[in-house]
Amino acid sequence: MKKRVLITGASGFVGYHLIAAAIASDLEVFAAVRPTSHIKHLQDFNIQYTHPDFSDIDSLQKELAEKQYSYIIHASGITKAKTQEEYNTVNAVYTQNLALAAIAADINLEKFIFVSSLAALGPLKDLAGLIEDNSPAHPVTNYGASKLLAEQYLAEIKGLPLLVIRPTAVYGPREKDIFILLQTINKGLEPHIGSFKQQISFIYVKDLARIIIEALFSAVTNKQYNVSDGGIYDRYALAEGVKKALQKKTWKFHLPVPAVAGLAAVMELIYKNSEDAPTLNKEKMNELTAINWACSIEGLQRDFGFKPVYNLEKGLVETVNWYKNNKWL
Repeated sequence: MKKRVLITGASGFVGYHLIAAAIASDLEVFAAVRPTSHIKHLQDFNIQYTHPDFSDIDSLQKELAEKQYSYIIHASGITKAKTQEEYNTVNAVYTQNLALAAIAADINLEKFIFVSSLAALGPLKDLAGLIEDNSPAHPVTNYGASKLLAEQYLAEIKGLPLLVIRPTAVYGPREKDIFILLQTINKGLEPHIGSFKQQISFIYVKDLARIIIEALFSAVTNKQYNVSDGGIYDRYALAEGVKKALQKKTWKFHLPVPAVAGLAAVMELIYKNSEDAPTLNKEKMNELTAINWACSIEGLQRDFGFKPVYNLEKGLVETVNWYKNNKWL
């Protein structure tokens, strides 16, 4: 009999690839999605759907006891919100509720993996060194602060077989934020914010999904791991990789940081009375202008023998081909 895994955030970018990796590992997948979620892209998967209410611990407990999951991968959350309170509710309180329900339910839970973010630790302030698994946390965005709060809530729950995975910038087929840069480069434009030195890191989504699924079957618990492809890239590496994959020449230009910050402020005003949050805002500038997002993956290598299959160049080639084949580009 196959073991069951609950994957939250299943309709999202990372969720899609988690489902594919879980099925490849012969798990019975239950995809947690909102009743209003777009799930047409999941129709070829042999999975079951569930619609848990993360605001209600009692109903969550009933759901978990009924389904008898062996594993939970909590990848659900929001990356854009207008207030810290909204971020905290969805990314931290709902995470805590699910974990408390898992402990209270009569299930043999073998692993609870929380998909956090490198944003929970925040960037380093200089180019020396790497962000370690146990680096002091200094998040520079409300999103990062909410992910850190979720980690802190989970750490307080006794008996939870917890692993925390903190991916750096994730890219790959179906991703929509970095994809904006691909669209821009495809038009022959290559904008950069400022001209200061930066160290950044990336993880291809298939490598991320693979290590998360492998971690389900490990005996390791109560640890946190940063995840990247192990590379340290400069500020131009992403654009150079995209240009090579697209076989495009671009007009490269550098936008003054104050000008982009001004645009971010304007975007916040435009969206002031909207339910949606702008992609570019003041706190996003903190993330985009940070100089060191490079992280160490020594912990994953030591405990799991993690060897990323994709570096940035290889991952971008596969990503660009997918976008082309599926008419995104």
